[in-house]
Amino acid sequence: MPITGQGIIPSGAIANELTALTRRAFIPKMVVQIYKSTPLFGSLLANAHTTMGGIDPITVPVQGNPYVDFAWAGYSGSFNQPSVQAGAYNAQFTQSLGIIPIPFLGMEGLVQMDQSVIPIIDARMNDAGNVARDAMATALYTNSTNMQQLVGLPAAIDDGTNVVTYGGLSRTTYPWWQSYYVHNGAAVSPTRDLMNQYVNGLVKHSGGEMPTYGLMGFGTWTKLTQDFTSLERYNVGGAGGSYNSGGEAKSLFRALQVAGIPFYPDPYCPEGDLWLMNDNYIGLYIHHGAKFAFTGFTSALPNSQLGYIGAIVVVLQLVNVKPKCQGHIDGLSYIAI
Repeated sequence: MPITGQGIIPSGAIANELTALTRRAFIPKMVVQIYKSTPLFGSLLANAHTTMGGIDPITVPVQGNPYVDFAWAGYSGSFNQPSVQAGAYNAQFTQSLGIIPIPFLGMEGLVQMDQSVIPIIDARMNDAGNVARDAMATALYTNSTNMQQLVGLPAAIDDGTNVVTYGGLSRTTYPWWQSYYVHNGAAVSPTRDLMNQYVNGLVKHSGGEMPTYGLMGFGTWTKLTQDFTSLERYNVGGAGGSYNSGGEAKSLFRALQVAGIPFYPDPYCPEGDLWLMNDNYIGLYIHHGAKFAFTGFTSALPNSQLGYIGAIVVVLQLVNVKPKCQGHIDGLSYIAI
């Protein structure tokens, strides 16, 4: 109902007359209120790989044992007869299907024809992308057991504590398939020294490879910023000074860097968790024929309904081909924000 009796709009009978004789003045745009940004999914989607069909459409040969032996030799240069050794295994991944059905009733079209402020079909099409992103970003941080969903970080980055078999390979049988995992039984406050310890722990576990970035929930990340704040220094004037030309102090951070690794907050990340990622080895694999493809609208008359229905289809999977280069730390304390 219109708001009357406020500002320049009167109340009572005059307001009713104005309401009956006057169109509303709309701002012709929809302001979405219910979704969140997603750094992890955005990064993965921007660097996604394309797959085709086949059984186990993502099969990656991984080397877990040496093919040859090393030996010291004396003056004679003699050595033992080499043996043929098996060193490769197949990591195999299936893909998950995501569908966003989109209805369009015939009467909606007739009612909105030439009179729409926001075409409802445009709003639904735009919302389809947001709904898909929200579902996938949620699954990335939560799903480890439902194989019909996008399998997320809890399965891709683990040492066998929570998920023993990943990509068809047992982390118990093949220890080199284990990620760096630290479980803190009691809440531990995130500090620069502790983050440095975790980064170096992962580097040692991976055999010398650095993570690319770290992800935390906003409350956990904010807790970490407090370990930096007391050490801020303000340089007045000069190149790179902490005061700009308007005399305003620049304080705190968009990202926190520890041991050369940037740490970012992600609103989808559960609080108390830290994920250390090496994006050289983890990414999304999207089917060539279902890259958020739109089926087109088809008549709903066979269902005894005047209208149309379409769908956006995506087939994809998160794949970690070198788990030992990824890390998961839980049990960190955080601020409720």
